[in-house]
Amino acid sequence: MEKFTKLTGVAAPLPLINVDTDMIIPKQFLKTIKRTGLGKSLFHEMRYDDEGEEIEHFLLNTPAYREAKILIAGANFGCGSSREHAPWALMDFGIRCIIAPSFADIFFNNCFKNGILPIVLPQEDVDKLMDDAERGANATITVDLEEQVITGPDGDTIAFEVDPFRKHSLIHGLDEIGLTMEKADAIADFEAERAARTPWLAGA
Repeated sequence: MEKFTKLTGVAAPLPLINVDTDMIIPKQFLKTIKRTGLGKSLFHEMRYDDEGEEIEHFLLNTPAYREAKILIAGANFGCGSSREHAPWALMDFGIRCIIAPSFADIFFNNCFKNGILPIVLPQEDVDKLMDDAERGANATITVDLEEQVITGPDGDTIAFEVDPFRKHSLIHGLDEIGLTMEKADAIADFEAERAARTPWLAGA
């Protein structure tokens, strides 16, 4: 998993509440088990017309936000089904951080497992960042996970909270497999001790 320490990039404003996972990545794109290639279908029904052509006014189709790395969203972001393809699509597009007043629990947890930092802030702070994001390509925001601080385009800062274990995992790029491999030596010692104590379990 890609490490997350400090992220600086354009923030895209999506002032909608209850954005569900079907809006993020519709069900027809769930056939793949690969984590790549889904970015082009992110927000598909809002992003493309019936002929598959880009809808010009949708924010991610505009020049200012095509390279957005941060999404400022409304409350209850990621509600609906538990599809892990939703954070996959966001990550593949280039979104590494989502800031909102609240998230659906399963989506929130899936973000951390896939290298995306979801940040919960009070509504007034989200409103401020939403205003900043509406500046387009000038809406450059820095998210410092180590210091747990967001710096806006005017230099204003907002502190945020994050679970220490999840912070550790993101900073070191550790998904569940990576966390397990941190214990590789202890696992090997246990397997060796068990094989010596109960050799019939090891096929001896």
